[in-house]
Amino acid sequence: MAYHSTGFDAALATAAGDDLSLKNELRVAFADSCARQLDLLRRSRCDGNWELAAGKLHAIAASFHADELIELADEALTAAPGEPTVLKRIDAFVGALG
Repeated sequence: MAYHSTGFDAALATAAGDDLSLKNELRVAFADSCARQLDLLRRSRCDGNWELAAGKLHAIAASFHADELIELADEALTAAPGEPTVLKRIDAFVGALG
């Protein structure tokens, strides 16, 4: 099942208009960006790297109005580096992006 939210869909529609190809490209770019930040979170060994990756994830989510991911990034910002429950939830979100 692919990720779906009203805010996210509206952001894609605003950016791509009626261009379905562009909308799909933006969705893929969003998913790739999220996956990169998740990888950086997984590899973070210090507070600074963890906070940087979580902050970038938050910014990516905000730019696409992905409210669920904004909340997950905020959780990561307050969690200890490598927190497995946070990583698991972000991983599930990224997986749902399809």
